[in-house]
Amino acid sequence: MLLLAALVSVATTIGIVVSLLEPTIRFFGEVSAVEFFTSTSWGPLFEPPGYGVLPLVSATLITTGIAVVVAVPLGLGAAIYLSEYARPRVRQICKPVLEVLAGIPTVVFGFFALSFVTPLLRGILPFEIEIFNALCAGLVVGFMIIPIVASLSEDAMTAVPRALREGSFALGASKMTTSVRVVLPAAFSGIVAAVILAVSRGAGETMIVYIAGGGQPNFTFDLGKAMQTMAAFIAQAGSGDVPIGTVDYNTIFAVGSLLFVMTFAMNYVSARLVRRYREVYE
Repeated sequence: MLLLAALVSVATTIGIVVSLLEPTIRFFGEVSAVEFFTSTSWGPLFEPPGYGVLPLVSATLITTGIAVVVAVPLGLGAAIYLSEYARPRVRQICKPVLEVLAGIPTVVFGFFALSFVTPLLRGILPFEIEIFNALCAGLVVGFMIIPIVASLSEDAMTAVPRALREGSFALGASKMTTSVRVVLPAAFSGIVAAVILAVSRGAGETMIVYIAGGGQPNFTFDLGKAMQTMAAFIAQAGSGDVPIGTVDYNTIFAVGSLLFVMTFAMNYVSARLVRRYREVYE
């Protein structure tokens, strides 16, 4: 029974691959892979159609990059405080409150970004910000994944043996020095796993980027412009009236397969890093 429970996730992953594979093969049977991976024109429903996925990939990488810039410093800072500085009573209160962010529906984050964050950015930034823009979407995705970075990193840091901290204090190190130069390196593998998991979660986010980022597949690096990520396109095309079995319909699976490969690669790199830098204590 335990083996069957463990195999559920494996079977689910295999099912996802199987469901994506056949439509993706049919898509590349009609559309050149060179055009798909190198062209900057994306418009499957336009005339003439464009099947260059680079605008979707660039938008996904840009919003994910902004999210990482927001989530990693704030998440690690929160983890260090909870693990090294907070009193037990404060930690018991702050950690569940922080993790509440992970339970908020992402559609709520999306409307928060559109109705509050975007007007705020338009009022304080010196450059032009459109109503739908990548900067706002990336910032709010970053806030959404902070609990993943903070909670998992704090767990990894808490698992570091107390003896390492006491040895550092005995040598005259301050609490900050001990936290940054002893505890963080000792918990490095767990922190890397937390960051990669958060990045994967951010790359696959749909509703926030769909609502706040807009639905225009622009190949641009202007953060104030509207962009369409891979997940946002899947949500938009999957909810439309695209006939099943057509090339336009199969674009959903082709983009989904590429997103799956990207997140799988990130998780694979994370697993390798965790195994390489994992600290084992007796």
